[in-house]
Amino acid sequence: MFRRYFLPRFIQYLVVLIVGMNMIFFIPRLMPSDPIESRLSQMTAQGQYLDPAAMEGLRESLAELYGLEGSMFEQYAAYWKRLFSGDLGPSFSQFPTPVVELLKSSLPWTVGLLTVNLLLSWIIGTILGAVTAFYPDSKLTKVIEILAMGIRPIPYYIMALALVILFAFVFPIFPMAGGYSMGTKIGFNSRFILDLLRHAFLPLMSLVILGIGGWFLQMRNVASNIVEEGYVEYAEASGLSKTKIILHYIIPNAIMPQLTGLAINIGFIFGGALITEIVFSYPGIGSLLYNAIIAEDYNLIMGINIFSIVAVSTAMFIVDMIYPLLDPRIRYQ
Repeated sequence: MFRRYFLPRFIQYLVVLIVGMNMIFFIPRLMPSDPIESRLSQMTAQGQYLDPAAMEGLRESLAELYGLEGSMFEQYAAYWKRLFSGDLGPSFSQFPTPVVELLKSSLPWTVGLLTVNLLLSWIIGTILGAVTAFYPDSKLTKVIEILAMGIRPIPYYIMALALVILFAFVFPIFPMAGGYSMGTKIGFNSRFILDLLRHAFLPLMSLVILGIGGWFLQMRNVASNIVEEGYVEYAEASGLSKTKIILHYIIPNAIMPQLTGLAINIGFIFGGALITEIVFSYPGIGSLLYNAIIAEDYNLIMGINIFSIVAVSTAMFIVDMIYPLLDPRIRYQ
């Protein structure tokens, strides 16, 4: 079991990580733009004057901070050395704050938002898909299908803007921006938690509503084939309750593609979170990446991409490891 199932997938996981880290190193260096010259041009455009000797010294300092000092091989060796030591360098838009510190401060916001979103949208969409597949002729099923197919293609930013207009302007129930109110003391107390939930509601709903539609359609398509299997018909003929058939026969046998999609969708959700956090000025990784791109913060952009690759690859690996626990066919192969 270990050699035939776990070991090949662990090697594949390591290969994905190594390839991803190499892409993060090589792609920026193959681009025509030079972050050092771009930074020096910004300083010159802002009216700062440095004599040639000072300019050259600054260029060398920036090359060291960006990890662009020496030959390509020396840069590559230094890159992996910094990765293993957890040193991603300083942020240039918020100098001298280390990139790792900025990631630590922004990460809990995005992880909290994405975790709740994935759990709510995945559970609701999966259950609705299984139930509607078992009752294909129900009027409620038709209504849910129409709503899901109508909502699913809506872009994240359109949904986010619609919720802002509806619940922050027309009906000012929720705040339109930020992670918490200014002046609120951060801490584990009821006042801060309620304020946190009010600010997170609209960003969360913009992701959950669209997520439910996708999970519902995927689960319904898979479960529709399961419903026609002989063991489901036999369970119905045996007089088992519809609830027991859905929970013990349909969902367990249709859940595998949903689990695969759960890991894969983490990558897509990062894109949705980026847009959603920008619209709502939510203090997560998405807003941090947007500001880093605007400021051409080379180190911070690399740090966020490294985190994204590790997070998505690890999530897919963990889901892959869960398969044998849910499907006995995999254990016995």
